[in-house]
Amino acid sequence: MIRFGPRRGSNIVEFALILPWYIFLFIGAFDYGFFSYSLIATQRAARVSAMYCSSSASRAANCTNACGYALDQLRNMPNVGSATTTCTGAPVVVSTSLVSGTDSPDGNNAASVTVTYTTPQLIPIPGLLPGKVTIARTAKMRALT
Repeated sequence: MIRFGPRRGSNIVEFALILPWYIFLFIGAFDYGFFSYSLIATQRAARVSAMYCSSSASRAANCTNACGYALDQLRNMPNVGSATTTCTGAPVVVSTSLVSGTDSPDGNNAASVTVTYTTPQLIPIPGLLPGKVTIARTAKMRALT
């Protein structure tokens, strides 16, 4: 019968080998959750802005305050905050347009709002993950007459 000596330290070696993978898995899950939240917030900002723009036909043609409604929805995002007041450059860009009745599926005028949000990476890993992700969402709602 072959007898081996005590195997002291084998647990710590196994732990040291598997720990980087657990850390990478945790970081990936955390970043995925943040990017998912950013996607949902951007879609919500586009929907709320389109709802405001579609509340009247004249507002749908010239919707100037859609930026304010989009920023209200994105205030909790890390790079927006209360300092961002315009929607003409990063991190938030809002563009509005009027979809005329001939281009609309149901023949009615509609307000179209596109919100583009550039998110930072919460946990940067140089060389592995991109530093920023750009999310663009469009919402269209029929304009009230």
